[in-house]
Amino acid sequence: MTAPKFIEIDGKQHLWRDIVKLRQEQLRAAAEAAPMQRPLFEMREDFRPTAERTAASRYLEPSLFS
Repeated sequence: MTAPKFIEIDGKQHLWRDIVKLRQEQLRAAAEAAPMQRPLFEMREDFRPTAERTAASRYLEPSLFS
């Protein structure tokens, strides 16, 4: 089954590729108009060893004397 060349909207035929082009322009405009949200806090790098980064891994591999 091939893609249709025309689509009927309100009794009028429109080219499908024109509808797709208009939709892409709408999405592009909406993405540009979306406000940028500022971060809530400063991101910091976690310098701990990988075995100590989560509570589960700290429980599985305790490091009492390190």
